[in-house]
Amino acid sequence: MSAFPLVRHLSVHVTPVLARLPVSANQITAVSLLAGLASGWCMMQGDWTWGIIGGVLLVLCYVLDNCDGEIARLKNQTSRFGMHFDTFVDAAVHTFFFAALGIGVGETTGEDAWLWLGWIAAAGSAINYVISIIVDARDRVAEQRADGSTGREAVDQPRTPRGWREWIVFAFRELARADFCFIVLALAVFDLTWALLPVAAAGAQVYWITRFVRGAGQYHV
Repeated sequence: MSAFPLVRHLSVHVTPVLARLPVSANQITAVSLLAGLASGWCMMQGDWTWGIIGGVLLVLCYVLDNCDGEIARLKNQTSRFGMHFDTFVDAAVHTFFFAALGIGVGETTGEDAWLWLGWIAAAGSAINYVISIIVDARDRVAEQRADGSTGREAVDQPRTPRGWREWIVFAFRELARADFCFIVLALAVFDLTWALLPVAAAGAQVYWITRFVRGAGQYHV
């Protein structure tokens, strides 16, 4: 197993346990959603203790987000709905998380600038989700026409980055995103989660812009 993403080092131990339980991949995705939303609620409290709890819950959310796909393959539960549900959960968790963090820091400091930074970051996350849906649908139709498909669902194949520009996009879109939960937890321990807001407000916009880089949506970790 490669060193990154770090979250895989946790999910690889959790998946075998979940595989023995009577739970479906979509149920695991739903629990991941609840953990992610709970993490945002904790951040909204603007308190050091709640921040650490929120960081732990976000790690749990990420671990389960990795496990659901592994369980789907192990139990032969892969489906187009499951893929879209998983993508929606990722977007919902991050959108709510940034908005909630902005609210929490804004109320703690009494400065509305933090609130706006949170909303800007949340908007970037939502925009990325919408663009991903549109681009994926367009690419799928184009692939079906090129292959002379009669409408059967195409299976996305992971793509290896080529050249330094693609590796930068890959590292930013996939590796950094995959281990974002650990960054949040580390900052929460030192009561520095507020530092995420200006970075996320700008980074979220760059993130959805890089979605237009050719092949960016085919990178997977």
